[in-house]
Amino acid sequence: MTNPAVERAVALARAIPKAELHIHIEGSLEPELIFALAQRNGVTLPYASVESLRAAYAFTDLQSFLDIYYAGASVLLKAEDFHDMAWAYFLRAKADNVVHAEIFFDPQTHTVRGVPMATVVEGLSSACRQAETELGVSSALILCFLRHLSEEDAFATLEAALPYREHFIGVGLDSSELGHPPEKFERVFARCRALGLRLVAHAGEEGPPDYMWQAIDLLKVQRIDHGVACLQDPLLVAELAHTRLPLTVCPLSNLKLCVVRDLREHPLKTMLDAGLCATVNSDDPAYFGGYMNANFEQTVQALGLSCADVLILAHNSFEASFVDAAQRQRWMALASRAAATA
Repeated sequence: MTNPAVERAVALARAIPKAELHIHIEGSLEPELIFALAQRNGVTLPYASVESLRAAYAFTDLQSFLDIYYAGASVLLKAEDFHDMAWAYFLRAKADNVVHAEIFFDPQTHTVRGVPMATVVEGLSSACRQAETELGVSSALILCFLRHLSEEDAFATLEAALPYREHFIGVGLDSSELGHPPEKFERVFARCRALGLRLVAHAGEEGPPDYMWQAIDLLKVQRIDHGVACLQDPLLVAELAHTRLPLTVCPLSNLKLCVVRDLREHPLKTMLDAGLCATVNSDDPAYFGGYMNANFEQTVQALGLSCADVLILAHNSFEASFVDAAQRQRWMALASRAAATA
């Protein structure tokens, strides 16, 4: 039996302007494009067809996903490949009423294969410019360090990227969380902070609340990516509510990677009720079953979120974004107007 209030909230979630702050661009690489790029670049894949590749998306945890994620990225060799991948994402973002995206990219995934840093950055940047001009979707790039690699490798990646500093606004930390605490990269983030880069880090997805404390206290992050483990630590919840340090939550990712068993058990509503600056994002949408609106719609339905909750999530996404205050207020006003007519 449908609930009219929930249906109104779903409709608002589809229509409301929003920012996406947790999207791995390599994780938007759909199987069809993987095969097209493999053919274009003469890359042999360990899967016979699009269907067999998609059938492999039965993940049991973060690592089982990452194994396929890195295999998919092997088809990215030229600047036009990175451009085409990002452009495909922007088209979907536009359709979901995403007006701003802050996009993660993993240069180490590519440079280890001999792909130059310039190829990665220039291909992504050209798609960002095209999205602004043709779609009216603004964006920014955030370079992520792979935490399963060494501090030395992260420093080398940072130095290789600095000639292209104008093309990215910040750095992040992703890949396998367990066994790779944020403290491993304290000196790298100190260097990035000195360079004036924005700082974010994945923490509290599969890792414990202590990883979130490390990200806050040692890395001095301005956002935490995921952060659903915070509810295990009441002191951490109180700190996050007090500081409004944003959390970029990814509901369908949490479900697909077995962080939650059922979307009805997802902690997002509890996080909102605790006054946390939680946002909805798609993470790796090609692998986890949905882009922004799919995450919003399914979460609204599973948790029975209201139109007021949807508006808070949209406002939080702009509050958490790395844009200037005037632009943030303009987008928040647009979101409020959309909610007023819902």
